[in-house]
Order: sequence, then structure tokens, then C-alpha cells
Amino acid sequence: MKSVWLMLALGVTLTGMNDSHARDTTPAPAATPTGDDPFLWLEDIHGARALDWVKQQNATTAKQFVDNAEFARTRDRILEVLDSEARIPYVNRMGDHLYNFWRDKAHPRGIWRRTTLAEYRKAEPAWELLLDVDALNQAEGKRWVFKGVQCLKPAYERCLVSLSPDGGDAVAVREFSVPHKAFVKDGFVLPVAKSEVDWIDEDTLYVGTDFGPGSMTESSYPRIVKEWKRGTPLAAAATVYEGKPSDLAVSAHHDRTPGYERDFVSIARDFYHSDLYQRLGDKLVRVEVPADAEADAHRDWLLVRTRSPWTVDGATYPVGALLATPFDPFMAGKRHFTMLFEPDAHTSLDSYAWTKNHLILNLMDDVKSRLEVLTPPQMATPGGDWKRAAMAGAPAMSTINVIDTDPDHSDEYWLDVTGFLAPSSLQRGVLDGAAAETVKQAPAFFDAAKFAVSQHFVQSKDGTRVPYFEIAPKDLKLDGANRTLLYGYGGFEVSLQPQYSGGVGRAWLERGGVYVIANIRGGGEYGPQWHQAALKANRPRAYEDFAAVAEDLVKRGVTSAQHLGAEGGSNGGLLMGNMLTMYPQLFGAIACEVPLLDMKRYIHLSAGASWMAEYGNPDTADWNFIRTFSPYQNVRTDGRYPPVLFYTATSDDRVGPVQARKMAARMQAQGHPNVWFYENLEGGHGAGADNRQSAHMHAMAYDFLWDQLQ
Repeated sequence: MKSVWLMLALGVTLTGMNDSHARDTTPAPAATPTGDDPFLWLEDIHGARALDWVKQQNATTAKQFVDNAEFARTRDRILEVLDSEARIPYVNRMGDHLYNFWRDKAHPRGIWRRTTLAEYRKAEPAWELLLDVDALNQAEGKRWVFKGVQCLKPAYERCLVSLSPDGGDAVAVREFSVPHKAFVKDGFVLPVAKSEVDWIDEDTLYVGTDFGPGSMTESSYPRIVKEWKRGTPLAAAATVYEGKPSDLAVSAHHDRTPGYERDFVSIARDFYHSDLYQRLGDKLVRVEVPADAEADAHRDWLLVRTRSPWTVDGATYPVGALLATPFDPFMAGKRHFTMLFEPDAHTSLDSYAWTKNHLILNLMDDVKSRLEVLTPPQMATPGGDWKRAAMAGAPAMSTINVIDTDPDHSDEYWLDVTGFLAPSSLQRGVLDGAAAETVKQAPAFFDAAKFAVSQHFVQSKDGTRVPYFEIAPKDLKLDGANRTLLYGYGGFEVSLQPQYSGGVGRAWLERGGVYVIANIRGGGEYGPQWHQAALKANRPRAYEDFAAVAEDLVKRGVTSAQHLGAEGGSNGGLLMGNMLTMYPQLFGAIACEVPLLDMKRYIHLSAGASWMAEYGNPDTADWNFIRTFSPYQNVRTDGRYPPVLFYTATSDDRVGPVQARKMAARMQAQGHPNVWFYENLEGGHGAGADNRQSAHMHAMAYDFLWDQLQ
């Protein structure tokens, strides 16, 4: 379900760790009753009055930060990275072909294409064009944004293409014929909605969509999943399962693995609790694992990833463990597991991927990648011995991602290897066969030889050891005068690992800046416990961690408050809002992207109701703790805040633009100087529908921060 789911110039001098996290400790004011909120009118996303306000704000911000030669240079340098023909065209295998979606200067909305492995190995592969989104838009007079495909295996000749009208999460779904390179006449079509679809066979789909009033959850996702037959109206589709309005979402999936065909229905109660059922005809049989665990069936095996301690069959398994047991015996009542991974204080499981005969574990050791290969016993027996071997390690301070495998047919795997100063390399190998080889290498977009990467650890307010990465010039002077940008997220079990960014290199590092990534609680860097440590009432732990990193950068002489900036988006935008209101003395400027900010109303805005498991429900007694980290309620007329840029997108139907609108409007009305706002029309939660829009938004943020941190 998660696919529905990346600085105040007051010159405050810090007095050392004994005074760390000093801030205004006056209790947060009670939330303004919604009826008295003078900026509720900005919640009318497409209302004329609200859009007029947006246009005025955009014009003011553009005049200050966009309408100049410096911005144009920054934007164009970032756009060169995004449009570069030398980028890696990442692929996923479907049958005998490798498929890729590609955007560049000539194709701003992108092309969907395919090639063979033999061609892909060449420096200039020959591609077979399947769908040109720009040509489609021209023919239809639309502005479609490509949102992915689902193709029916094993032939992969029929696909469901998702197209967003504005870059948001709501999409139109159309059936596409790969052999004919065209949409299927009278094929499966769904109008624009937040839909979940999956192939059962060539003539049947599982579909969850907006079937009419009451068919979506309070979180704005499908509440009902149906089985839809070709040639019949959607209204005639047969209901498979109907959830409750309070559920997050309902979906169904058909596993087409040869010899292991199975059907599943998933009911997500919230972001971290779900019920999984195997569908046997008209009967649903629950997969009896804890509601907060992740369960995955593959061939003979059921894998369970725990989020809380689980005692079963006389054994207790820890948080963050990965367990395996034969699927069919488990469904028949057997409960004996083999623990494939057990976390420790430094190591967590990031992800895993099946090949035909093996399981690849992607582990993090203090946020740096390491791979292991596990081989199950030939006969799926409880307690059978799994063989374990290490895969070739990654370079220091780097990340390895398993981006594709071919579990139905082979032990092929594809790896993306990257680091802050190491452009990505795409490697392909076959377990028990060909060793990994570099198939594609991304170009360097800045001179990495001038910089060094280091990892540091700092104690947070409660004594927790928090890591952060620093990318800085090799000749960095620890004189407190370096413009430094601190980035964070801290939510939803999302980990921030080393990753190459040509945009950051060109727009920040090459200017002489220092770039820092804070691995604060709320993320997944040390497994579910690291995430759970900042849930709901404990959310301020994430903010204390971020503040501790900021203070450590000053203590070490890397920077000082007037030269330290912060940036984050979405949940990271909420982080920025709280840095603004809780720790303004630590920063010289803040960039706040597509943020949550009004935590009193967030569950009533866009998809906000889906995040109550993360933050709590402000319409209940939870408001007593939520109010402490709701920036919109906590910004004060008598506060002294650093310059701030809020930027968002009208088409963001996940968080929505209204929270950034209201925060900027409130701060401006309170008389705070240097409060800037910009709203892109397209792009959804990514704030950009094409490379040029993305370059525009990123350049504006970097130039704003650079100018303010002088």
C-alpha cells in the first residue's frame, strides 16, 4: 500500500552541549478552531480567489529568486543532468526484452521503449519505441504524465498503462497492446482515479477504483476490490471484498508464477497494519501473521518480516527479523520458522529480492550497504538448512540496490551501485553463473576529486547515537564560515543512504558548499525500532535528532547558524516546519517542499487520513501531543524566524498544496519578513511533471538557500 505509496540570520551563538536544543519552552497555544482559521479559503485548491493569491505569490518569489541570470545558470546546469543522453537508461526485464521509460530534451514527457540484452550491452542500443507520451498529448490535446505499466506475464503483450492528467496520484488506466504499439480498441479503460489494478488473466482484472459515492476510503484510496471481465461494464464487476471507510485501502493480487498460481486480498488497516488473505474460490483464508508484519509468498515459501516481537511455536523473534517457512504447511496450521536475518545494534534489513533459486538480502551496516545470498533447502521443509554467502561488497560509503531479478525463469540480477561521489554503475550477474559485470556507467557531472565523504555520529537529547553523512571540500576550513545544507526526512521507515546527485554536486558542492544527510529517527536506517522511536507522541525525537546534527556541525566548526540551511520535503517538510518553529536559532534559511504543516487539519486534507498511524488522530485526545509539533498552530507573532521558502504543486493530491499556502499566508499576516512561496501547477507530489519543471523547482530552492546563507 505504500506505493500509493526525496535558518535564521540572528547570529545566535550556541553555548555548547549543556545548552543544546535550547528553545522556547512555552507550551504550544491551543489550536485555532477551524471556524476561526482566517486562511481556510486557501483550502479551495482550484478556487479563483486561492489561485489569484498563488499567482501573486509566484510573481513575487520569481522576481526575487528566478528572474535573474544566476537562477538561469543553476537551472540549466541541473537540467543538463536530468536531460543528459549519457544517463543510465534503467531497465526492467519482462520476458525476452528489457523495458525503459526515458525523458530528455526531445521527449519532455517521455517515451516507453524496449530492447534486448544483446543490444543493451552496446554503447548505443537500438530501441523499439512503444509509446511516445508527447505525441499522445499532441494527438489528444492533453498533458498526460506517465505513471507506469503493468504487463500480463508470461507473454507481456498486454499491458495496463497509467497516465496522470497533471502528475498527481490519480491516474487514467488504459489497456495497451505491445505488438501493435497502440491502445486496445474497446479494451480495459478506467477514468482518472486513485486506482489499484492487477491482471488475473487476459480477460479478467482485479480492480479497485472510484466506483461511485462511498467506494473510496477516508484516506482517498479504493475501499472495494472487484473482479472485472472483459466486455462487461465496470458496474457489472463482481465484488471480491468490501472494506470499511476507515481502512486505508483494499487491493487484490494474482500470482502467476508457473505451478504456484495463487490469489491474495490485502486489507490495509493503516500504514503499518494489514490483513492478508488467500482467496480460494469464494472463500478468503487469512494468512495468520501479526497485523504489523509484512508477509510475502513466493513459490514454496512464505517470508515474514516482523515489526514487533512475535512469539510463535515456542520461539520469540525480535523486531526487524526475516523469517521463512513453507507456505502450504503454514496455511495448514504449521508454525515452525527459520530466522533468515536477525538485526543487531548496527545492522538492519533494507530489502530482499528473489531469483529463481536464491534470495538476496540487502543489509545496512550503519546505513551502508552489504548483500548476502541465501539458498533455501531443495525440499521446502520446516527448519531446513538455508545456505548463506556474502556477495561482492560495495565501495566504502556507498549503496547497493537490487533493482531487478527474473524469479520465474533465472537467477539473473541487476544491481545499482552508487555513492555520494561515485556516479551509479549498473551491474548484471547470474547467481551460480556469470559474475557481476558493469553494463552501464553513469557519467560524472562534477569533479568528485575535490571532495571527501565522512560519516559522523552525535548524541541526541536523550542520548541516542545518531549518524550523519557529510560531503565537503577536501580543503574544508573548520572556521564556521562554510555554507552548509542539512537535509533530512525522518518518517515512514524511509532510509536516506549514500546516493550520487549531479544536481547537488553542481548546484551546491561546486559552489563551495557542504552537504549533509541526517539519518534521524523515524526513518528505517536501523530497522522498525528506529522508525517506531519517533511515532506519534514520540515524533519530537526526530526533531531533536536533526537539531543535534545541526549543533554538532557548529560545534565541529563546519558552519555556524547564519551559514546553516535546512531542506526537506513531504514528511521532511513537516520536519522543516518544526525546525522553523522549534529551533529557529539554529538555521540561517529553510527550504520546505510539498510539506505537511497544519497537523490539526491534515487528516481532512488530500490523503492525510492515511497517515494517522504515523502521527496520530488530531480529532481525538491525540491532539494533546500532536499540537506540540504542528507548525501552523505553533508559529507565533512574536517569534523570530529564519528566511523560509515554501514550494509545492497545485496537482499534489497526496499532501496537497493548501498546507504550504496557509503557512506562508499566516506567517506573512503575522508580519514575518522573508517568507516566500511558490506553487507549480503540475507535477503532483514530486512538484515537477517533466525535467524542466523539476530543474526549475530545485534551482529555485538552491539559489534561495545560497543567497540567504551568505
